[in-house]
Amino acid sequence: MRLLIMGPQGVGKGTQAALLAKHYDIPTISTGDIFRFNIKNKTELGVEALKYIDKGELVPDELTNRIVEDRLAQDDVKNGWILDGYPRNASQVEALDGITAKLGTPLDAVVALDADHDVLMARMKKRAEIEGRSDDTPEAIAKRLDVYAKETAPLLNTYEQRGLLVKIDGTGDIDAIQANIVSALDAR
Repeated sequence: MRLLIMGPQGVGKGTQAALLAKHYDIPTISTGDIFRFNIKNKTELGVEALKYIDKGELVPDELTNRIVEDRLAQDDVKNGWILDGYPRNASQVEALDGITAKLGTPLDAVVALDADHDVLMARMKKRAEIEGRSDDTPEAIAKRLDVYAKETAPLLNTYEQRGLLVKIDGTGDIDAIQANIVSALDAR
């Protein structure tokens, strides 16, 4: 099973990705984790990414795409994977299409979690209090939700047109949400 999990910040992507990974016995691949691994291990890609991060800049799509391709070519993902945090824009969708074609690992589905804006704001505020995250200020949260709405949410239309989209309500009990996702995926 090769999946994307998408949705706005605070919708529970990380939680659901972890549960799905356990259910399907496949790894979750977070772009943030890939960057941290490459930087920590001082790989060629990590050193290159750090040049941008140290300047407070976003890592360019071309480098992000290369890091994702490198990760999807590793042995532990031969039986599938869940990508969390990628693709974030149309050019990354195109790059992922090329990567999966090159590796012969087509995408099986795109799980899109959604929740009301007020629910997302409340969840991230709570997360900030629990985890002490300085990047979860109301202003920062609102900006990230806005960026998601403008840049990433439109990608869902692309995947819907391809017949890959599975829309799931991300509110309610965590286990019930996971059961809804699995049921929808198994019905495909």
